[in-house]
Amino acid sequence: MTILEAAYDDQEVAQYNALLKNAALVCKGWSTVAQKLLFRNVTLSSQTSHIAFQQAVDRTTPRGCMLGDAVVRMKVVLDQNQPYRLSHKSFARAVSFCPNLYELSVALYGEGGPGLDIIGSPDETRMKRSAPSFEDKTLAVLRAGPQISALQFSNWSDNSDSLLQLLDVWPSLTSLDISGTTPRLPSETVAPFPCALRELRTNFQVSPSVEFMQWLLHNSTESLRVLDLAREPAPDMLEYLVSEHGAVLESLALPACGTHEGAAAVMQCAELRELKIESAWAAPMLYKSLPHGLQHLALGVDTDTPLQPVIQAIKKSDDLRAVTIHIWHGGERHPQLPNLRIACAVKGVELRQANDIPAFRLMTRGDPVPSASYPRTRSFDNILYMASRAMMKTPTN
Repeated sequence: MTILEAAYDDQEVAQYNALLKNAALVCKGWSTVAQKLLFRNVTLSSQTSHIAFQQAVDRTTPRGCMLGDAVVRMKVVLDQNQPYRLSHKSFARAVSFCPNLYELSVALYGEGGPGLDIIGSPDETRMKRSAPSFEDKTLAVLRAGPQISALQFSNWSDNSDSLLQLLDVWPSLTSLDISGTTPRLPSETVAPFPCALRELRTNFQVSPSVEFMQWLLHNSTESLRVLDLAREPAPDMLEYLVSEHGAVLESLALPACGTHEGAAAVMQCAELRELKIESAWAAPMLYKSLPHGLQHLALGVDTDTPLQPVIQAIKKSDDLRAVTIHIWHGGERHPQLPNLRIACAVKGVELRQANDIPAFRLMTRGDPVPSASYPRTRSFDNILYMASRAMMKTPTN
């Protein structure tokens, strides 16, 4: 590993990229390494950025091939409100330039009326704004490109078809992170989603139907290991997810688990190695019956959080490796917080602390790659894994 690779820090991306840009000016040897590292992770949000990227990865040149091959992560913003927005055609072409692409993040924003756009405000109003579906030519270019493994799709428009269009492109997906507009199935006869997902994260303004989740996870009964729900599921949704997938789940994240029924459902997931509850309140019975193999526990803490069951669980566990706490308002003054720290220190358990939800989520979410232990990490080794696992679709006639 080079010095520049060893300096990789996923939580300080801006500083790391600044380091790489400066390193590229040192000498020719450093320039090549730094540029390849910079192109591991690419963001495109306008036609201007696409034109510059297209010139950089020109596959008629050795340097262009080198930089295009280096890309394993790409984030694109398709915003109908921008005057020089990235077009769907350019988005698809950019993807096609990167044969080793592993993870693709797409943010779709609908078009607002003149003067009504609120930049950076993906709220309920934005989700009522129109956005065109992807054309067949665009989808054909995407299908002919790299077979990605991880897709993030944030839909802040009224177009619920866009997600289904993209899901139809990549039968290779193992990780899916979807948010924004609640997706709907066009009909009850649509064929089940073919992918066997290992990881699913959702964050919808309105919970999707059980029927949609049954369609999405039809082929994931034996493969789903990570389930992250940013919005509290309805009782029937949680019952379905646990009954169909709880037996193989290794990681479960919920915004809250304060009811007896919710705790009972979680307790059915006997193979959990990671449990994350964002709320500062959870039913005490949940922590009294944690799975024996649990390696990572993440929870919210305020002044009233019942920490004694958590402390007892830490003392009894032989497998716990880390505890992550999110300090809600007043949580730093919790009278049992010192006892929690002592319990972790005695058992050799790492105690990590976050002071806001974004930091908590960043700290507890690893890269979308298989992991033998929890908590999962964000590391340069994972980037190398992504590059090694990426594959091109074999053309068919």
